[in-house]
Amino acid sequence: MAQRTRSERADRIRHLLETEGPAIHAHASASNARRYQTYDDTDDIEKLRTDARAIKEDAIDRLPDLIETVRDAVEGNGGTVYVADDAADANAYVADVVERRTDANGIAGGGETPSVVKSKSMTTEEIDLNEALEAAGIDVTETDLGEWVLQVADDTPSHIVGPAMHISRPEIAELFNERFDPDEPFETAAELTRFARDHLGEIITDADVGITGANFVVADSGTIALVTNEGNARKCAVTPDTHVAVAGVEKLLPTLSDLEPFVDIIAKSATGQPISQYVTMLSPPTESPTLDFDRPDEPITADDGAVDDAADADREFHLVLLDNGRMDMREDDQLRETLYCIRCGACSNSCANFQAVGGHAFGGETYSGGIATGWEAGVHGQESAAEFNDLCTGCTRCVDACPVKIDIPWINTVVRDRINHTGDPEAYDFLVDGLTPDTEGRGVDPGKRFFGNIGAVAKAASATAPVSNWLADAGPVRAALEHALGIDRRRDLPTFQRESLVDWFEKRGGEAASKKRAAEPRVPQGGADASTGRVTARGGTDADREAVLYPDVYTNYVDTERGKAAVRTLEALGVPVSVPDLPESGRAALSQGMVATADRQASRLYAALAEDLDAGRDVVVVEPSDLAAIHREYERLLPESSYERLRDGSYEICEYVYGLLENGADPDVLSTGDGAEPVAYHSHCQQRTLDLEAPTVAVLERCGYAPETSTAECCGMAGSFGYKREYYDLSVAVGERLAGQVEGAETVVASGTSCGEQLEVLLERDVPHPIELLAPGTRP
Repeated sequence: MAQRTRSERADRIRHLLETEGPAIHAHASASNARRYQTYDDTDDIEKLRTDARAIKEDAIDRLPDLIETVRDAVEGNGGTVYVADDAADANAYVADVVERRTDANGIAGGGETPSVVKSKSMTTEEIDLNEALEAAGIDVTETDLGEWVLQVADDTPSHIVGPAMHISRPEIAELFNERFDPDEPFETAAELTRFARDHLGEIITDADVGITGANFVVADSGTIALVTNEGNARKCAVTPDTHVAVAGVEKLLPTLSDLEPFVDIIAKSATGQPISQYVTMLSPPTESPTLDFDRPDEPITADDGAVDDAADADREFHLVLLDNGRMDMREDDQLRETLYCIRCGACSNSCANFQAVGGHAFGGETYSGGIATGWEAGVHGQESAAEFNDLCTGCTRCVDACPVKIDIPWINTVVRDRINHTGDPEAYDFLVDGLTPDTEGRGVDPGKRFFGNIGAVAKAASATAPVSNWLADAGPVRAALEHALGIDRRRDLPTFQRESLVDWFEKRGGEAASKKRAAEPRVPQGGADASTGRVTARGGTDADREAVLYPDVYTNYVDTERGKAAVRTLEALGVPVSVPDLPESGRAALSQGMVATADRQASRLYAALAEDLDAGRDVVVVEPSDLAAIHREYERLLPESSYERLRDGSYEICEYVYGLLENGADPDVLSTGDGAEPVAYHSHCQQRTLDLEAPTVAVLERCGYAPETSTAECCGMAGSFGYKREYYDLSVAVGERLAGQVEGAETVVASGTSCGEQLEVLLERDVPHPIELLAPGTRP
């Protein structure tokens, strides 16, 4: 697959934003909202997710044995199991089954061409089964409504669960009116579905072979589980006298009891339903005979009610288990988790970028959404994944959505890292050889290398400010940045401060002065209790704590005010602070797929903080994405004991303030509201994944504000993503949905760097960090 250029990607994204984006957003965001509600209404949802993951882990561990177990079970039932190495192998086997059965039984329905009816199956999409059967002279009809619409339109799926999600009802009506020329034009959804049901019902009746996928396959009984909302899958399975089920080997579960949590959770995750409309479990060949449509009045049982064995004697079942790279994925420590996927599409629905453009941009040859990177890299190759991998910004909203707790962002990061090192090593490396502090090999895209080393860039820009800021805004420089690094010239660049936060802190006296300030008595700043005029010692807390404020790149060199506000807030609450010059967290490198660089930076940061951790000091972080790296990705980058030690000793700034207030600190020493002052608050996406939105809301409430939280999954800026030419329009489109939610508020605050930058541009006003609202003497 030839890779699109930066300009071609930008053009395609703009096109999909306009043509398919509205329909995709309406459906995906609605499913996501229903999932939230259903998850909230399910008391044991976390247990369900934990149990489901454990079962999948066990099944993938035992996969070779389960294949033999299901072979014995299916053959014991009278069926056949075929393990296909790849797509060509699977397609040839299925075509042979159709041809052999029609040669033996004749062609059903009086036609001259063998016919197959299919239910929805992403696995058959993966192997292009329809095309292979049609090339062999076999008629194929999709019976899932969405899949059939795509077949009529000669289109491809845009979503794992809702394949035609990108097509509106009027567009479907226009398509059907043109193709089928009805006496009265179709207009309503009821008219369209009634026609589809009747039309497809006739085709199913006359079909020679029915083909289904399988949501799950129970190894010890040979049971096939089909979970649908239309019921067409069971018709395809039992109406023709031959049933072929095509499933990836990863669909195997050990026992029937293992199936229970998946049947419970798949609909909740996929569509937000408590349970699907149809849950069909078959241990084929089915024991019950199918209705003879040519003799509908003739009984299908004997006079005594027993099944007519003769009527069932010719039924045939084939289970085609597909490898197609899956066993290699099983041996790949980084891609293995992909095999836990139950194809629910929740990762797509929860993703703001997917909601905007759908799977025709955010997808490869077959699969779409966050989990698609793992599937495409595993079954089609890294080149397919490379086409869309950068659309995953690592926001982590899919982590809470996934019913089996797959770390989808990490899979995307790892594949991005592998893609980085398949580039042309001679293209641009001569520009950066020996100049960049990363540990990457040659061939990394220069734009990614630039953003992955943003700490070094920011340090140099700060040291030369304001000249660096003036140069960066010059037209020729912006043109060069766009051409060489892909930085869209429409995006405002950060304004670097000549005095870094670390320098400011040292000039005001450093740690010694902070200890004195933290010990000073405090006078209430204002708000509901200010009239008492009472003086509070050390903020009113008895806790003997000290904090190390982590100076992330943005806080240290660009938005130093939020860092200063954090220092003043902690001192007011009686906590002395130090602001040492610390290494980068590795977050920037991870976002570019530069895992080796991130690994080194994580080790350096831990080493730099080890003495403070030994002394019992708390590490306080302003930027949520850096804290997310420490709390999530460091588990994969540091030794277990080091990771746990740093994770347990590090806090987000508002989370930390909340803890101080809960332990006796006086909120009145902060800059407080009037008890009901409205504030629109957008929490950083990774902050929400860490369950840290609530502490910020609670702190704002304790300090006299009435915060209203946004419901947008992401601001769209997503670190470097919003700077890149090919993604600028998508970034702004996602951001505008958030801006529309908060634009009516007088005060808007945001926790993340990208969130604040995006909203400031779209709202054309300042959007401070919440800590700036709370710090003494800094109320807007």
